[in-house]
Amino acid sequence: MVALSKPSIEQFFMKPSKPNTNPLIFPTIPLIDLSKPESKQHLVKACQDFGFFKVVNHGVPTKFIKKLESEALKFFSSPLSTKEKAGPPDPFGYGNKRIGRNGDVGWVEYLLLNAKPESDYQRYLSVFEENPEIFQGVVNDYVTAVKKMACEILELLADEMKLQPRNVFSKLLMDEQSDSVFRVNHYLPCPEFQENERNGRKLVGFGEHTDPQIISVLRSNNTSGLEISLRDGSWMSVPADSDSFFINVGDSLQVMTNGRFKSVKHRVVANSTKSRVSMIYFGGPPLSEKIAPLPSLIQGEEDSLYKEFTWFEYKKSAFNTRLADNRLGLFEKITAT
Repeated sequence: MVALSKPSIEQFFMKPSKPNTNPLIFPTIPLIDLSKPESKQHLVKACQDFGFFKVVNHGVPTKFIKKLESEALKFFSSPLSTKEKAGPPDPFGYGNKRIGRNGDVGWVEYLLLNAKPESDYQRYLSVFEENPEIFQGVVNDYVTAVKKMACEILELLADEMKLQPRNVFSKLLMDEQSDSVFRVNHYLPCPEFQENERNGRKLVGFGEHTDPQIISVLRSNNTSGLEISLRDGSWMSVPADSDSFFINVGDSLQVMTNGRFKSVKHRVVANSTKSRVSMIYFGGPPLSEKIAPLPSLIQGEEDSLYKEFTWFEYKKSAFNTRLADNRLGLFEKITAT
């Protein structure tokens, strides 16, 4: 772990959050069983109300999950000097504390990888004494299974919304040119923070943001830390669950549904004593793909809320902003009043 001086650690603290004004109506995170025929309507409702939900009976083999977490922990347990040989990220590779290029920081180290099966991880994983192809095979098995599950969810959503073709969303992930990425985050324990934690101060693990892609599939170990923003501006802690997957609606899916589905703002709070490992598949479209509200979802006198843009244009814009910025704001149509 990198030891930071006491003045430096202050930049990792969060500003005080807006408290939940009515804890009696604190919402419950939707839990959806993908094996049930009624899952379609539950998925649509969760995307509309939350933009976030948990799925069980997801079909991702437990052995893939356990193997990947084991390999990830092996990597993150390496000496910092060894891990840094796999960085800095450009955009892929190993990163530590710095998130993006616009000044965002978090108490996190991570490995960002291209999600395409043919991607070469040699540069990033040659730090392993063992054969780096082992890690690549484990990542490919996991990502393939998770992508299949993500596509199933997107097709169930299309079914329930009576969209044609059924793969109107999922084909963007299945395209050979799909710009999907895979990220493994490691939130290190921070003993220096323990006294502050007792005083109610929160340490930024990963700052508040929305995901710019179509859909995000998250799995973590049994350490909590993920929080989602509710409509009243308060933050809700997501209980840890290492057996399930959490799904985020991304900005691109919000645009394609003309705002019906909500891209949820979320963040991660670091822990003083426990490490947290999370693995996220970000399903993105090809760079040249045009993103705009689907014509079949614009009814009657309804207007399109967003300008058309390519994924390349939005990705470039998003990664030139700070995490907490309203990335979609630049692409919203201004309607006359």
